[in-house]
Amino acid sequence: MTIYALSSGPGLSGVAVIRISGKETSSILKLLTKKELPNPRVATLSKIINSNNLELIDEALVLWFPGPNSYTGEDMAEFHVHGSMAVIKAIHKALEDTKKCRIAEPGEFTKKAFQNGKINLLKAESIADLISSETEIQRKQAIATMSGKSSRIFNEMRDLLLKSLSNIEAKIDFPEEELSEEVLSNTKENIDRVTKKIQKILNDQKVGERIREGFKIAIVGPTNAGKSSLLNHLSNRDVAIVSEIAGTTRDVLETHLNIDGYPVIISDTAGIREAKSEIEQKGIKLALKKAEEADLNLIVIEPKSLDFTGFLKDLINPNSILVINKCDIEKVYLTEQMKKIDHVIISVKNNTNIDNLISTIKSKLKGKFIRAEEILITRERHRVNLEQCLENLINFQNQKSDFDKAAEDLRLATRHLGIIVGKVEVEEILGSIFNDFCIGK
Repeated sequence: MTIYALSSGPGLSGVAVIRISGKETSSILKLLTKKELPNPRVATLSKIINSNNLELIDEALVLWFPGPNSYTGEDMAEFHVHGSMAVIKAIHKALEDTKKCRIAEPGEFTKKAFQNGKINLLKAESIADLISSETEIQRKQAIATMSGKSSRIFNEMRDLLLKSLSNIEAKIDFPEEELSEEVLSNTKENIDRVTKKIQKILNDQKVGERIREGFKIAIVGPTNAGKSSLLNHLSNRDVAIVSEIAGTTRDVLETHLNIDGYPVIISDTAGIREAKSEIEQKGIKLALKKAEEADLNLIVIEPKSLDFTGFLKDLINPNSILVINKCDIEKVYLTEQMKKIDHVIISVKNNTNIDNLISTIKSKLKGKFIRAEEILITRERHRVNLEQCLENLINFQNQKSDFDKAAEDLRLATRHLGIIVGKVEVEEILGSIFNDFCIGK
């Protein structure tokens, strides 16, 4: 089916891009321009006419991309029109009235590109990541994946497994023939090489996922320590309600920030104390859970509660910063033990030492994000398939003489690598991947 959609962002703009793809594209172009097809890949000024009433809608630049030399691999066209909502609606209506096309689903253009062999699944995902990137490090990661390095490495490992599998299947098909020592040695060497490579890739501290999804920071501490005020200050807006009444925050509040190019999700949590109600108890449980899941905890306390014990003390580790707030109200006296902990003394009210706190957070982020080696895993599905591939390879290596079982282990390992790049039937995961795209891409 031929599809169309607005590919540029919604809202008022100087130029809006409306994209069409499918076998009816050429006839739709002729209907709406009342002209023959323009030269391929050449921007041509043309009037856009409603085919029903011959009313002029707009003057636009029209681009014609005959398949297979197009993004989707099909016949494609783009209308670069004036970016008012009225013009966009009128062209959408004119396209709908042709009865030759329908509005595209999210990610359907890129899905067509994948299905027509123009891109692999990793590149399709990286396009979605590039569109949604908010920080420089996210953009660089998406571009690195788009360049094809990850695909090449996964395909090379898959090719080695396929070669090994062909040797094992030859032994099954011709049991009377003995495999040479050289073939057996090469097969074992190839599988060992792939196994070690996957183990190395998996030992990445989930850096790729952190970059794509955001580094998780939880603000935890007792009630009325200034956690919500700190969240609002870092966000430069009122995300959380601030009150002198203890226990105001009951649920987890989250905001996405860009700290020196690093993507961050900061969560404000309920104040930790002996809860006075069931709702507050649940909020405190959520706070402790969020602290457990976070990559970094900002433990916010007041000078009068420096001698904290129990669960707050348990949160002190290399992945935490002790933030002593309200230094404008009371002088801070640190014990020798506290001086050894990563700490920052601040006043949110007077904006004291906030820059120092941000610098400390940045140093923690750099320690988590910067790695010399390539990042190959950017999504959970990549990790799951690599883990399953590794499990099958280990099962294969544990086989002594059952060639049928060994061959099946290798087939499964090869299939899991193929799923990552889309080399096998993966229809069940396509929906979840392409639904993350915006309509028009």
